[in-house]
Amino acid sequence: MFSKFTSILQHAVEALAPSLPLQEDFVYHWKAITHYYIETSDDKAPVTDTNIPSHLEQMLDILVQEENERESGETGPCMEYLLHHKILETLYTLGKADCPPGMKQQVLVFYTKLLGRIRQPLLPHINVHRPVQKLIRLCGEVLATPTENEEIQFLCIVCAKLKQDPYLVNFFLENKMKSLASKGVPNVISEDTLKGQDSLSTDTGQSRQPEELSGATGMEQTELEDEPPHQMDHLSTSLDNLSVTSLPEASVVRPNQDYNLVNSLLNLTRSPDGRIAVKACEGLMLLVSLPEPAAAKCLTQSTCLCELLTDRLASLYKALPQSVDPLDIETVEAINWGLDSYSHKEDASAFPGKRALISFLSWFDYCDQLIKEAQKTAAVALAKAVHERFFIGVMEPQLMQTSEMGILTSTALLHRIVRQVTSDVLLQEMVFFILGEQREPETLAEISRHPLRHRLIEHCDHISDEISIMTLRMFEHLLQKPNEHILYNLVLRNLEERNYTEYKPLCPEDKDVVENGLIAGAVDLEEDPLFTDISPENTLPNQEWLSSSPPATPDHPKNDGKTEVHKIVNSFLCLVPDDAKSSYHVEGTGYDTYLRDAHRQFRDYCAICLRWEWPGSPKALEKCNLEAAFFEGHFLKVLFDRMGRILDQPYDVNLQVTSVLSRLSLFPHPHIHEYLLDPYVNLAPGCRSLFSVIVRVVGDLMLRIQRIQDFTPKLLLVRKRLLGLEPEGPMQALPSWW
Repeated sequence: MFSKFTSILQHAVEALAPSLPLQEDFVYHWKAITHYYIETSDDKAPVTDTNIPSHLEQMLDILVQEENERESGETGPCMEYLLHHKILETLYTLGKADCPPGMKQQVLVFYTKLLGRIRQPLLPHINVHRPVQKLIRLCGEVLATPTENEEIQFLCIVCAKLKQDPYLVNFFLENKMKSLASKGVPNVISEDTLKGQDSLSTDTGQSRQPEELSGATGMEQTELEDEPPHQMDHLSTSLDNLSVTSLPEASVVRPNQDYNLVNSLLNLTRSPDGRIAVKACEGLMLLVSLPEPAAAKCLTQSTCLCELLTDRLASLYKALPQSVDPLDIETVEAINWGLDSYSHKEDASAFPGKRALISFLSWFDYCDQLIKEAQKTAAVALAKAVHERFFIGVMEPQLMQTSEMGILTSTALLHRIVRQVTSDVLLQEMVFFILGEQREPETLAEISRHPLRHRLIEHCDHISDEISIMTLRMFEHLLQKPNEHILYNLVLRNLEERNYTEYKPLCPEDKDVVENGLIAGAVDLEEDPLFTDISPENTLPNQEWLSSSPPATPDHPKNDGKTEVHKIVNSFLCLVPDDAKSSYHVEGTGYDTYLRDAHRQFRDYCAICLRWEWPGSPKALEKCNLEAAFFEGHFLKVLFDRMGRILDQPYDVNLQVTSVLSRLSLFPHPHIHEYLLDPYVNLAPGCRSLFSVIVRVVGDLMLRIQRIQDFTPKLLLVRKRLLGLEPEGPMQALPSWW
């Protein structure tokens, strides 16, 4: 009570006293603080019971006022006094000693407001960035301290200043030996030794001695030149008696350099206070985005940032239940890393493990965004760490297990993060993890060269339909990612030489056939007995299809000599005879309803693939190695095998298989279009294509439907039920394959 009364009285006196010049007023407040340490005998009273907070606030107000009254960039006498007399060094010493109790908090607030409210650049001054650097080391030493909020505010303002002027980060890359000296570690360092250290060490243009924390650090003779000699002795003795023993720092031994700003933020990301942890993550996000190569190198090589990201990912992944419903994993709301607050009591759609799942997905989102924002070399290093320490170290054993429940859960989690990833660098590492880096053509003997890829593709044809569907969905979403290696690894590398075709040299009489859009020797499917029921209603007019296709571009020109598009489309439409169709019985369910959406998707894929510089026409057969044995690749092999059993598989599996094949068909690569979509291509002996597989299925279908009475009405009823137009009910005499 008495101290508050004293503070009020002091403010009243200051208000009534004649105004002093700013510098004199500034010096008065500073000396009032130093006199406290000379005159006080009770160092246990909290700082809030003293006038120190008031004097510090007054000093800040004076500095701001001085800057506002002067021209931009001009340093006033008060700021000169603060810099010349090393006031920040002295405050750092007092804050480290936390004398009186609570002084550290006041010092952090003063530093934060000084850097935040003063517009002129302060960090380039050695008497600013050096004490700032020292104060940074005090932050995050112990978690859940009363000063955590002030610590994170101080660190974030430093990060913001570095974001404004990235070159300043070099002042915060400390030489390891110099850092040890500043912590009071006995170490004899010659001048030559310091000069021989890493070139990234700070160079401010001023001579710098090894920093030592003596009892009077920051209290220079120049600062007290106006003080009487006996008061100077008292003040020196008072500071000598302060306990400046710091708490042990939570640091990792690293070679060459320290990046204490990162280390302090990393410590605070472990704070039990979620708000503090999020702020620390935001600070790290700012630091990794700095364009300075020296900082990026130090960030990834001299801090434990990579370990923090991956270890936390691993621990959160391992905290998930062994079994989680795949639907819950897929449908849990979108996760943003800073907004993962969750209340089980308030959630009507809660399920076991939802809190753990949200935490994992939230942290993965943070890693993804951090790598997305990071400087290029830092992003690569961070993504590789996630690949090696999390994908391979934690996820791969789960994906390779034999327990069906474990396979389903781990594949669903992989599917979710494939959907969620947005960073190109992290996506690249994820693709290498799933598919490997191989780009040479596959052989049947070496399809298990990358074990995880082999296992996942095998799971597309798993005995469990749930596992098959989930793995197929994962591949479908993978194919939608803007990464060229995905399609090349799965499909294109096996089509590069076009050895699925049988080359027949052109004869003179074939010339007119080629000009009409057919390949020499090919059979016109409209003359095939299987398609004798073609009617005008079952074909797509030439003009209608061509007008629906995206326009030609310089990189993807329209090609003469290829089979005409409308012929290809009509060949597929006419594969299934009218007797086996039901779409024309239900209005608005024909193939034409898919045309608009297919057109949009194709344009989207064309835009993505433009950057990959694919050829506009197939590789000339004369330049292809047609003698090499053709293997469609493990992925297409499994898809074709599934497609061949479409009459004997559940409806949901068939939908997913055809969905993946539809995705593949959208890619505007000439070899994919030729192999998957051109029914007129001359297949080499022993080769199969999508069209040939469908032809066999249709042949089997025509044999089966002959054995079903009233096939057409039953087929129509099934279609209406699948569309939700008819209620579910018993369906007698329908075979299981339908």
